[in-house]
Amino acid sequence: MSMQIEQALMIRDVHAADRPRERLVSQGAMSLSNQELIAILLRTGTKQESVLHLANRVLLYFEQIQGLKDATIEEMTSIKGIGQAKAVQLLASVELGRRLSSKQTDTKFTIRSPKDAASYLMADMTSLKQEHFVVLFLNIKNQVMHKQTIFVGSLNASIVHPREIFREAVRRSSASIVCAHNHPSGNPAPSPEDIAVTKRLMEAGSIIGIELLDHIIIGDHQFTSLNEKGFM
Repeated sequence: MSMQIEQALMIRDVHAADRPRERLVSQGAMSLSNQELIAILLRTGTKQESVLHLANRVLLYFEQIQGLKDATIEEMTSIKGIGQAKAVQLLASVELGRRLSSKQTDTKFTIRSPKDAASYLMADMTSLKQEHFVVLFLNIKNQVMHKQTIFVGSLNASIVHPREIFREAVRRSSASIVCAHNHPSGNPAPSPEDIAVTKRLMEAGSIIGIELLDHIIIGDHQFTSLNEKGFM
């Protein structure tokens, strides 16, 4: 099949069992690719290409599905075939997904393991383009009472001062805390600076009586627990 014929292939020309909507009904949303899910949101393609080809170009524009998280209406409409209506549909679905993935619900989230802490933070931190240092403030039952970004920028012991963190912990009557930051490179391996900051925070927490339970480093959908690695 030539490239011209392939590009002209419309969704109606695809066998019914292979169409995204039909596959979602018969096999469930989890069985669909990112391209197919976007195609369902777009609903239609253009005269020149099918909705599946248009969905694929959206993915190529943002390089990966996580790129949609920070997309703007201007970026969306700059893609050939994406008008304002389609852009609004995509951005609304992205925002809905963001809200659904948020753990800020009436039921407090409990941290029982490093994996729990990483799961709580992963959706918001895995694709950040700058380092964010975040602290989870826990009660005596290890439930998250509050999450706060302490600073944005390269991790440095002189910047991450225990005073700022534990002042907030005392104000919220926290029993313990979990610290986390992301590595924009995607590699969650701890640096010497990461380890130094962790030890400094451990010492300060020991003096104040508010335990640092863990320091989680978030990479590209993976994480490292400094507690599990024996640095605490």
